Amino acid sequence: MTRTAVTECIAKGVTLSPVFLILLAGCIAPASGQSLRGSSKSLDLQNRVAQQHDFTYIDTPERIGYFASRGWLVRVRENRDFQLHAVSFPFARPEVALFIERLSRQYLAACGEQLVITSLTRPTARQPRNASDRSVHPTGMAVDLRYSGNRNCRAWLERVLEDLEQARVLEATRERYPPHYHVAIFPNQYAGYVEVLEGRTTSRTAEISYTVRSGDSLWTIARRHRTTVNEIRQANGLRGSTIYAGQILELPGSH
Repeated sequence: MTRTAVTECIAKGVTLSPVFLILLAGCIAPASGQSLRGSSKSLDLQNRVAQQHDFTYIDTPERIGYFASRGWLVRVRENRDFQLHAVSFPFARPEVALFIERLSRQYLAACGEQLVITSLTRPTARQPRNASDRSVHPTGMAVDLRYSGNRNCRAWLERVLEDLEQARVLEATRERYPPHYHVAIFPNQYAGYVEVLEGRTTSRTAEISYTVRSGDSLWTIARRHRTTVNEIRQANGLRGSTIYAGQILELPGSH
């Protein structure tokens, strides 16, 4: 499959196998080099991916709360690896939270400083003046990262973002006003990429039963048991993300 064909598959929402996605990173060169400069084509791709995921462009703060209550967005809580700076709505798609979790841990180890998140989900009614009217922040699939004053840290982060762009699991742009990195995660593609990295495509043991507790979400249960939200949904015939305390779920066994 050519690079152009792969890009078209992603834009159309065609599911590529996790194994293919991980091989893709090493086998396909970018069309013109990954520069993080951004472009109209990049915005086109981000919006097509959002549409193919059937993401809503959330319009009000109240709707963010509703999406979080349904499990479609998860709360992002800072930890030793990253901090939130002036983030009005600390919610994102589960795959964005996974991206932050993994990237911040690696960033701290490589650079010795915390990753700083400056924006996550933003409703259309609360977009800043300089935001593009085609921004995917209202869908919950984007995150903004602070531009570090450490040149080596910037170089490390840009290399990682360029590699992930080449793997076709996100689009990243180095913005100038104010300086930051805008990163749009392609949820299904990124989740498949991580599944391969974490060895989730290997054989499993028998399923186990889990009783949902107050405060649980499919996202927190999946992370705790080293599985994915989609796998839990498939194992239990769930169409959405709504669960309730006392509900019994069948979870894929540990690897």
